Amino acid sequence: MNPVYLDYNATTPLAPEVIKAMLPYMDNVFGNPSSLHIYGLEAKKAVEGARKKVANLLHAHSDEIIFTSGGTEANNLAIKGVAFSMRGVGKHIITSSIEHPAVIKVCRYLEGQGFQITELPVDPFGKVNPGDVEKNIRPETILITIMHANNEVGTIQAMGEIGEIARRRGIMFHTDAAQTVGKIPVNVVEMKVDLLSVAAHKLYAPKGA
Repeated sequence: MNPVYLDYNATTPLAPEVIKAMLPYMDNVFGNPSSLHIYGLEAKKAVEGARKKVANLLHAHSDEIIFTSGGTEANNLAIKGVAFSMRGVGKHIITSSIEHPAVIKVCRYLEGQGFQITELPVDPFGKVNPGDVEKNIRPETILITIMHANNEVGTIQAMGEIGEIARRRGIMFHTDAAQTVGKIPVNVVEMKVDLLSVAAHKLYAPKGA
């Protein structure tokens, strides 16, 4: 019997359209996008075009898009970036008890660096209460990181409400949206997030992107 793959929350195959779009850059368009010659400029044009498409998908600006090797690196860059750049302001971070290991592990690492982490509980459906977020904010809170949708049970969090709380209190808000981008509408303006992580391999794009 042939196996049946049902774990698209873990990863997806490449879509035929993605393969077709990528082929020219595996053969003819091989230049370094940082080079100033014609080969580099052609590659840079492709990178910037991809950046604009991602920005449009998220309702963001293209200069806000940073490409990494994947979701884990994106989470590390966002969370550590805020933590280390703002440790002179405070060392308290709020997250939830059901975050993906890519978030939980970086929070554990930061605890070892002197940061304090508050892990909020969730209800029986896996949902974070926005009121709990606000109750746990301290003067030294610098970051709230709550995943958009859980990778195990699929619960979608109240991002707009949490984002409004964070914005009102002057706190950076990050979300791991690896499970939602490409599946449901994701609008960084409506969600009021400052930082959002995406994993391309969960929406029919290649791993390591």
